[in-house]
Amino acid sequence: MSTTLYGIKNCDTVRAARRWLESHDVDFDFQDVRDSPLNADQLGAWLQQLGVDALVNKRSTTWKQLSEEQRKTLNADNAVNLLIEHPTLMKRPLLDTGSALHLGFKAADYQSLFTHHTL
Repeated sequence: MSTTLYGIKNCDTVRAARRWLESHDVDFDFQDVRDSPLNADQLGAWLQQLGVDALVNKRSTTWKQLSEEQRKTLNADNAVNLLIEHPTLMKRPLLDTGSALHLGFKAADYQSLFTHHTL
């Protein structure tokens, strides 16, 4: 099972998730979505699985900086391009265990996830 954590390296929540994974000896790769942009196929698959409202962070500074038109017309069809253009618009961290996607970080959720998946 290949585990990848997606986010940005200076995000406090992403740093907390990385620390948790490291301290629990979880083998994972980290991808900073600003340094290594996501591709349209990957984003499209995530949007299909998670939905626009889950993947797009509407409380972010990036969201607030979008035009009113961009915010009003956000949908599954244009979200991919918007996320490619503004990678910090993605809720983070996003953990891909190879079998499931998990948004955000809570230590108890990660504990439960890795306890069940590593047995």
